[in-house]
Amino acid sequence: MSEESVFLANVHEQMDRAARLVGLPPHIAGILAEPKNELIVHFPVRMDDGSFRLFKGYRIQHNNLLGPYKGGLRFHPETRLDDLKALAMQMTLKCALMEIPFGGAKGGVKCDPRELSDAELMRVTRRFTHALGGNIGPEYDIPAPDVGTDARTMVWLMDTYMNTVGHAQKNSQQRVVTGKTVECGGTWGRAKATGQGVVHCITEWARARNLSLEGKTALIQGYGKVGSHAALILSKLGVSVVGVGDHSGYRLNPEGFNAHRLADYVKQHGSIEGYASGELCSRDDFFGHSADILIPAALQNQIGEAEARTIDVKLIVEGANGPVMTSAEAILQERGIDVVPDILANAGGVTVSYYEWVQNGRQERWEPEKVDYRLDRAMTRAYGRVVERARDAGCSMRDAAHALSLERLMSVYDQRLIFP
Repeated sequence: MSEESVFLANVHEQMDRAARLVGLPPHIAGILAEPKNELIVHFPVRMDDGSFRLFKGYRIQHNNLLGPYKGGLRFHPETRLDDLKALAMQMTLKCALMEIPFGGAKGGVKCDPRELSDAELMRVTRRFTHALGGNIGPEYDIPAPDVGTDARTMVWLMDTYMNTVGHAQKNSQQRVVTGKTVECGGTWGRAKATGQGVVHCITEWARARNLSLEGKTALIQGYGKVGSHAALILSKLGVSVVGVGDHSGYRLNPEGFNAHRLADYVKQHGSIEGYASGELCSRDDFFGHSADILIPAALQNQIGEAEARTIDVKLIVEGANGPVMTSAEAILQERGIDVVPDILANAGGVTVSYYEWVQNGRQERWEPEKVDYRLDRAMTRAYGRVVERARDAGCSMRDAAHALSLERLMSVYDQRLIFP
């Protein structure tokens, strides 16, 4: 089975387990098993040398029962259809769990943004937006940043979309994307939101066990938007990051990395490669290093059975989507290692994206303290609901989170029925 099929199969298996827990009717299970729409586009882009290159882009719209489709856009050379189908399905469940009025979607372009100049990256973004056309919109499908994209990418997308709609409607289209720069309609707190949500889960886990986080240690795989912000916030709580890794390699430092300096280095160089602090290590040594917390914040399918047998931590919090494979989670459960699932752990991003969308619609600008307070309350409530369901049902946190999501979707389908 190919890697992308494994990821999609894992997500289907997780949903099937939760469906059995809640008694999901077969017709609803069938609806949720497949996306409503799968869009593939090919579009030419003029490169800096004057040549033209054909790019492939995707947009998977899984479900819009609860509200507009919502999900990130990733620019990555390994962008695949099955990956995006799995990610879109997870977005549907994530929004349902957080009680946000959005559905689930995911998309992207098959490319390596590190090999493109800024001008080429802008043209790829604008051409992709134009190719999507009316398949996105502020009340229909709302993209956001993901792997390989950022606030600047979202501003280009927004500007392109705004300039392709009617002149009279132009300025009402700002909320066609979230994750924009603050100057161009974004919200305070969006850049750190996913990492902050990860830390909220860690603090709730520690509070339930009467543990102090002061002096604890963490391993972080992926030091991008999620991992770096999680490290920065954890450092304020006294947690030392003793191991980091990304596509360029892995490093260990028993004394702890300086989260701010490492974040600045990665922002400037694009990876941890060449960073002066810490010692190079193998991927196996990284996952086998003893620590209190592991935050996989890179890509899916990172923790398999081999890693699950050697990991030496008390808690895994999934900053990425689908980093722990199903077979690996069974081993982790047997070993007593807690896992906070992705649809809860990294839900801070879509939650604050919702706040941005609301602010754009109301023509408001919330203070950073208001965004932080609302995110704290949303994450704490969701975490509490998942823990309570897991305890009552005697199941894992992942099964509990999926069960809560499916119950909400099932309730709405029961009330609305199927048209006509």
